[in-house]
Amino acid sequence: MLSLSACGVADRETAFVPKKDNPLMKLKDYSAVIHLHSAYSYDGRASIPEILAAARKCAVDVLLLTDHSTIRARTEGYEGWQEGVLLIVGEEIAPRFNHYLAFGLHEAVECAEKEPELPPQVYIDRVRDGGGAGFIAHPDHEGTAMFHVKHYPWTDWTVTGYTGMGIWDFMTDWQKSLSGRIKAVLSYLYPAFFLRGPSAATLERWDHLTLDRRVVGIGELDNHDTLRRFCGIPLRVFPFHRVFDLIRTHILLEETFSGDHRVDIAAVLNAMRNGRVYISLDRYRAATGFSMLMAERGREATMGDEFILHHAAEFQVRLPERARIRLIRNGTLFRKYTAKEFSEIIRDPGVYRIEADLNVLGRYHPWIWSNPIYVTRH
Repeated sequence: MLSLSACGVADRETAFVPKKDNPLMKLKDYSAVIHLHSAYSYDGRASIPEILAAARKCAVDVLLLTDHSTIRARTEGYEGWQEGVLLIVGEEIAPRFNHYLAFGLHEAVECAEKEPELPPQVYIDRVRDGGGAGFIAHPDHEGTAMFHVKHYPWTDWTVTGYTGMGIWDFMTDWQKSLSGRIKAVLSYLYPAFFLRGPSAATLERWDHLTLDRRVVGIGELDNHDTLRRFCGIPLRVFPFHRVFDLIRTHILLEETFSGDHRVDIAAVLNAMRNGRVYISLDRYRAATGFSMLMAERGREATMGDEFILHHAAEFQVRLPERARIRLIRNGTLFRKYTAKEFSEIIRDPGVYRIEADLNVLGRYHPWIWSNPIYVTRH
């Protein structure tokens, strides 16, 4: 069923919730929201309990908190299972440019915007050497003059050693719609309607990088619940309950959550490192259950996996709703479908991923972006 309103699911009382199997490889599909800010950030407003309440209302399974240059939420005891939501405390390393999301750290990497610029390779190495996972944040962020938001793009593409990058950031996408007062009002009231999906520049760069190695694509929310003035009227941009069903990153796990937060956090971060995630806009239709599989003679692979092709493999895709689907190979359109599921015989190596748009009231909206399967020849 399609939903046109913001999330309103009843709170859950259990410590953790078993998920439905991903239909092809029997993986567990958990919905996560990555990149959000609390009052521990200088530009955040919401308390951790407020954010957790919104997550429970919106049936979010995992939150990956990224306050600026601090992991204070962990030191104050918030990391772990919180009445049905697994909270993972990371940080956003945020100099003037080249913002970086870091998870699995024992201590924060401090780097404020007003301090001297720290070379991004330095903090990428610190995160990696400390056993963490790191992701380039909102690489093509443009800012918006309407709300006096500066641009915060990634500028140094000579760096190495990062886990992945944000390919679809809600705030970057939404801010592009603020091109006039009337449109801005409508966009504030109905943000999902104005989202256009990952930018062509971001996808082109990501596809180019994945030709050489695994570069994991994630979705970002980048919400602060800040107070902005529009025509003299104070607006919250955005209360978390209004945006938690927008850009989600679905985490695919081989086992159901155990209830031990240390074990479960490790499982989430391991799945992220391995690219077993996909990104979706869940406002109109939750993408839970989307799956893609490469199979040949009993061997199987899914998102993030490497697959050795001997002769010909079957590429299988299933979605929870009929959609307009694009199969991308090496950054180029390979096949198009309008279907709920399909299979394709693959005879050539390449980097294969899926994009899907959902029909909502006669108009197609961006819906699902998968991580690739990396196919090589035997």
